[in-house]
Amino acid sequence: MIKGEKTYYILVLGCQMNQSDSEKIEAILVDLGYTKSPDDQTADVIVVVACSVKQAAIDRIDGKSNHYQARRQRGELVTILTGCVLASDQQKFRQKFDILLPIADINLIPAKLSALESSDLADYFDIIPKRESKFQAYVPIMTGCNNYCTFCVVPFTRGIEKHRPAKSIIDECQNLIDQGYKEITLLGQNVNSYCDGDYDFPKLLKRLNEIAGDYWLRFTTSNPQDFSDDLIEVMKLGGHITPYLHFAIQSGDDEILKKMNRRHNVSHYIAILKKARQAIPNLMVSTDIIVGFPSETEAAFNNTVKLFKQIGYDMAYISQYSARAGTPSAKLMTDDVSKDDKVRRDKYLNAILAQGAKKNNEAYIGRTVKVLVEGRKRGRLYGKTDTFKTVYMVSDKNLTGEFVKVKILSVDSWSLYGPIV
Repeated sequence: MIKGEKTYYILVLGCQMNQSDSEKIEAILVDLGYTKSPDDQTADVIVVVACSVKQAAIDRIDGKSNHYQARRQRGELVTILTGCVLASDQQKFRQKFDILLPIADINLIPAKLSALESSDLADYFDIIPKRESKFQAYVPIMTGCNNYCTFCVVPFTRGIEKHRPAKSIIDECQNLIDQGYKEITLLGQNVNSYCDGDYDFPKLLKRLNEIAGDYWLRFTTSNPQDFSDDLIEVMKLGGHITPYLHFAIQSGDDEILKKMNRRHNVSHYIAILKKARQAIPNLMVSTDIIVGFPSETEAAFNNTVKLFKQIGYDMAYISQYSARAGTPSAKLMTDDVSKDDKVRRDKYLNAILAQGAKKNNEAYIGRTVKVLVEGRKRGRLYGKTDTFKTVYMVSDKNLTGEFVKVKILSVDSWSLYGPIV
């Protein structure tokens, strides 16, 4: 590092959208002449991209910010807090961070850092990110949410839905494919509700699928209330669209879904998946589940267990309910499920998930699959199939960012194993 050179460090918590946002922030800082620091111990600017979904993430930010105070007071450090931050947490952190910005206003970072000559930046969606990967890219197509699920902070931290112009999305994807990117993931809190002029989400996905090249196209996350037959028909086309669907239900009990303000019921959810699996036989399905939501009885939890056994998920992201200040569930409901019950339900669902996922993975034994190599760990290459299955391979070659063929010889609940063909 050149002496006197300003450095930055970005701490990212939470979802893929936050990761995508961090790449935009990185581009802004690099444009201002900053270079990346390997850690937060010596950086001149630290940016925290917050997640407010769980209290644990906020507690981590609080702990980190306490460590930053000495350097801040000596004038050695500027700290910025952005991402998903509730109003109550903003008040808490106002004295601990120099700059607090809504994520949609990250274009103001140069002005806030007093680099006024560089402050005339583009709209949030038009900021060209500095991508961490040379072969995988996140492309936000919308931000915010209009659904107001009672447990969720997103409408209060990111605001209502704002949809990006379709032409901008298409142009960005075309440029990425021209640069040789192998995997593009379209991001939104609810991609199914996307709309811009004549483009709804199925039409946008179909248009992107028509771009020539050797790449995969993914999207997340999908809300059942907006999931259409048209989208199933587009996914059925295959091509670049991968047979993977992250389909959040949150609970397998209709009464709990009502209290969550989810605008679907279990039978509707199952009917959609039935249609999707009939159209796309090799479809992999993952979901989000909250255990221990207020008033969740054993009977209600057992309905979620029943759903897990019926669907046979390949993966599920299971969370134990925690009240988040400012959300309707925190204001109006009593967190009446004990911590012990939440932990027990979490473990029970994970055991069912592991059993079902292993059974699903056993169908891959003997098959040769296409894998996008993502890197190396534990002495082996690893990557993903088009169905988002993790595959481990033995090879001395550096094949990161390349598609390879792998013959699957063994599996466990979460991974596939085999040699490169």
